[in-house]
Amino acid sequence: MSRLNRKILDRSYFSCSTVEVARSLIGKYLVRNNGAGLMAGKIIEVEAYVGPEDKACHASKGRTARTEVLFGPPGIAYVYLCYGMHEMLNVVTEQDGYPAAVLLRAVECDGSLIDGPGRLTRAFGIDRRLNRWDLTAGDRLWFEDRGDALPQDALKTYPRIGVDYAGEWATKPWRFRLQTEAGSSRTKR
Repeated sequence: MSRLNRKILDRSYFSCSTVEVARSLIGKYLVRNNGAGLMAGKIIEVEAYVGPEDKACHASKGRTARTEVLFGPPGIAYVYLCYGMHEMLNVVTEQDGYPAAVLLRAVECDGSLIDGPGRLTRAFGIDRRLNRWDLTAGDRLWFEDRGDALPQDALKTYPRIGVDYAGEWATKPWRFRLQTEAGSSRTKR
């Protein structure tokens, strides 16, 4: 596909409701330029984390050195270490000062599924050095709309994974997954 048919998602795209941004990121592309070339993956699964009242969101514990980036402008990367071993990539959403983000969980690259946020960051060479990276600048790491149309019934919603501690917030249907041949194996977890 020519570069002309690709649109880098800008800051206004990420300034909308977090749940709306999460849903709309399905079918878009995560693109990484690691200096040796480009790697792109079609986004298959994401989760929304919405503000300080969302007990599953890191901001629910308050503003800290770690979560400060969540309070920043939309379109910025929030990359953190989970369980001492997995880097996790999120994109900050909504308005500057309101802490919310979308976690990237799975992409499809060249027909192969990279399933799981830790596997995704390893495959793309994403680590905490990209924390606070401007994902709207089209440099090193960004999102693209390549005009892919999604089948009408291909987008499914599920509760988020690994946030049982969040009580009723754990059951929010804020995980979105594209049902594809490659992406259908882990839908009900």
